[in-house]
Amino acid sequence: MIPLSDVNPTRRTPYITYLLIGINVVVFFWQQTMEPEELFRTFLQNSVVPILVSNNLFSVETALDITRSMFFHGGWTHLGGNMLYLYIFGDNIEDRWGHFPFLIFYFMSGFGASLLQVAVDPDSRIPLIGASGAIAGVLGGYLVLFPTARIRSIVFFGYFIRFIELPALIVLGFWFVLQFFNGVASLGVSAEFSGGVAFFAHIGGFVVGLLLTLLLLPALRSRRHESTVIFDADDAYSNWR
Repeated sequence: MIPLSDVNPTRRTPYITYLLIGINVVVFFWQQTMEPEELFRTFLQNSVVPILVSNNLFSVETALDITRSMFFHGGWTHLGGNMLYLYIFGDNIEDRWGHFPFLIFYFMSGFGASLLQVAVDPDSRIPLIGASGAIAGVLGGYLVLFPTARIRSIVFFGYFIRFIELPALIVLGFWFVLQFFNGVASLGVSAEFSGGVAFFAHIGGFVVGLLLTLLLLPALRSRRHESTVIFDADDAYSNWR
């Protein structure tokens, strides 16, 4: 199941979402200009390597590593999948949180993702890169705020393909269950045999985003009401003129 778009209009232009997508794309094209050896060194310098940070998790250096790692990707599929999810779901979360709070929410989810992955596999020498964990937080927040929003998705039934609309609860719930069981199955398995996917980073980011949204849900609902009143007043004034 792959989401393609949602039926969930917003009131604000999602500047931060667009900015994050733009930075990720620019960084990825910069990666393409590098020779393999240079690219590997760049990954090491801008990634989270669990065995190197597990005893120094709460340092400024580790915080910088986690932040930088969110803007590097391992390939076109890695980048494309992440940016698709951010584009579909990020605008609604930014609309509800507000621009700057959304940016903080995004990075907090990314930090939670990296920290859980390091905690689960502290001896790993595999560099952790990608925006997946931060975007998983966006998915967790979306599930709380918009569980009934319709998600246009492509679903594969063997050799058959169908385009259908499903509620976010099913689409994102299915995504999380898939990450959870893959994560459990990957425990004790070398990264090269688990596809190199940091499933617990996805789980950690999703849970952080979900919990942050639940924690601030009354304020977010109040913000939505105030926003609706303001925009309705603007519309009325425009029509009156």
